[in-house]
Amino acid sequence: MRKSVTLIVAAGLLLSLLLGGIVSYFASGSPDGLNRVAEDEGFAQTQEQHGLDESPLAGYETRGVGNGALSGGLAGLAGVGLTFLAASGVVLVVRRRRSARAEQPEPEHSSP
Repeated sequence: MRKSVTLIVAAGLLLSLLLGGIVSYFASGSPDGLNRVAEDEGFAQTQEQHGLDESPLAGYETRGVGNGALSGGLAGLAGVGLTFLAASGVVLVVRRRRSARAEQPEPEHSSP
């Protein structure tokens, strides 16, 4: 990877980690989006649990961490890290396919 691309990726990752880990301390605990509409319209009580409710990072919190701000910050860092790993995996697969396609010899065409 070129040095400039590496620098941009590193800066983006650092900024994302700062936002995910530090700024999440200041996130509002008030419901937003669909949760807010559900409360306002009176159908919040019909919400059902899903299979990931018991996961270690459910609800933007880290299970087992008593401090709410720290719990949210750790969950933010984990989310950034997992997203970066997934995106890196996709980039690697695409690059390998592209380089494998470039290495294949061009088919010869016979003229009529």
